[in-house]
Amino acid sequence: MRPGLTLNTDTIAFIPASVVLQRLHDQAPTDHFTLGWLMSGLQKRSFGLIMLLLAVVAITPGVSLVAGLLLMIPAFQMIAGHMAPVFPRRIADRPLSTRHLAAMVQRAVPVLRYLEKIIHPRWPISPGVMKRVVGLVILLLAVTLIVIPVPLSNVVPALTIALISLAYLEEDGLLLLVALLTGLIIIGIEAGAIWGTVAGAEWISRFW
Repeated sequence: MRPGLTLNTDTIAFIPASVVLQRLHDQAPTDHFTLGWLMSGLQKRSFGLIMLLLAVVAITPGVSLVAGLLLMIPAFQMIAGHMAPVFPRRIADRPLSTRHLAAMVQRAVPVLRYLEKIIHPRWPISPGVMKRVVGLVILLLAVTLIVIPVPLSNVVPALTIALISLAYLEEDGLLLLVALLTGLIIIGIEAGAIWGTVAGAEWISRFW
């Protein structure tokens, strides 16, 4: 494994996400890595990759709250038009286990290679406007990961964030539009459920 990540994805032809992740795995430090290291070589691809990895983590019960909070950081920065995500130094420099990263990548790469048979660059999208739209939808989905404590309620929003992130990372405008529409529908459903719960609680409280 090499000491630094040097994908240089801004200056070369389009690279599929599976190849990016495989190179990430091959170049990872032996014992530990940091988010700062991860983002240093990815540049404009880092938004999609970071959100995809966090979305996969958010599917796991018990850590969706933390993943949701972390997802809000790049989502806010996409809305603000940043070129790449920037985490607070305390988070960016925190050592993370390379073993866990390797296990995640080894599971994800075969799936991505299969999906890339149908997911590929098409329907070019306006980088500036679409980045803000993607950031807004992911921000709202991340909120649902945090405020809805129902068991397994994290799975659908997390999978949707993963789909949006993958479409954004693969520059598939068609899939991205479908994924964003799906995200908005989920946000509407969960907002309605929250509103119904609050209204029901207020109605019950009148009898006390």
